[in-house]
Amino acid sequence: MALFSRGLGPEIINSARRATTVAAAVVLTGLLGGCDFFPGSVTMDVAEPTPQVRTNSLLKLQALPPPERPVYVAVYRFDDLTGQNKPGADYAEYSRAVSQGSATILVDALREAGDQSWFNVLERENLGPLLEERKLIRSSRERYASETGQEMEALPALLNAGILLAGGVIGYDSNITSGGYGARYLGIGVNQQYREDNISVYLRAISVSNGRVIASVVSNKTVFSMSSQMGVLSYVSTDGILELESGTTTNEPRHLALKQAVESAIYDLVITGSEDGIWSFKDPKKGRLLVQQLNTRNAVTQVNDQVPERYQDG
Repeated sequence: MALFSRGLGPEIINSARRATTVAAAVVLTGLLGGCDFFPGSVTMDVAEPTPQVRTNSLLKLQALPPPERPVYVAVYRFDDLTGQNKPGADYAEYSRAVSQGSATILVDALREAGDQSWFNVLERENLGPLLEERKLIRSSRERYASETGQEMEALPALLNAGILLAGGVIGYDSNITSGGYGARYLGIGVNQQYREDNISVYLRAISVSNGRVIASVVSNKTVFSMSSQMGVLSYVSTDGILELESGTTTNEPRHLALKQAVESAIYDLVITGSEDGIWSFKDPKKGRLLVQQLNTRNAVTQVNDQVPERYQDG
């Protein structure tokens, strides 16, 4: 700049600098304008409620071939066992990192397996209120019978499950991978940052007849977050500063990640159970194909996720 500015007066040089900065700001403003930058241009989201998100894991679960016969299962508890709060870089968060309704998510996913053909899920989480309601019904029927002399049909017995499903959300690891990039020139800059968390779900099947754990699976799901920012900070005159900022942050919903992890765990449990002879597919050929695909996937995952030597025992 010095070689070209020796013969120019300071006013011309300052004017050129201001023109360059203003031009860059105009260009950036146009970009930001496409992002609804200016006040009043952002509208509230008034979209109608939507049904459940049909994730790839849900579609795989629903596409399972039907079983030879439905399996009666019960879920008493499926809790968040992590004890983790939401990660916060600037202040302490007291909200839980994952949903506390994991048992409800598990029950809903079990009903979706094989297009609602695999599991007959029995209510056990609210067994107390269910039994109280049955008592009220019996009491009302007995009173009606004593007043009218007409006997009413007794309530049928509750169904019992042959398989008890247990486990829980056993891990939530924050900042497994984080990073970003940025650049700034003449007060004009952009930067992007990302972070990756992980949710781990354990699910096991227990035989009610003898209490033996007959199958156990683990499922992991990453939770991705990303933020992008753009900004301008520059003098446009001796007493004026131009400052423009814009940014967006995208966070993968944690409850949706938990839902996908649970759906994947049920999918693996169905196939693992068929391989071990706990239950079977109506079409054995399709079942053997799914078992082969699962074993191939697990073998590839094991190769890619080998523990580095520095973490191995010995």
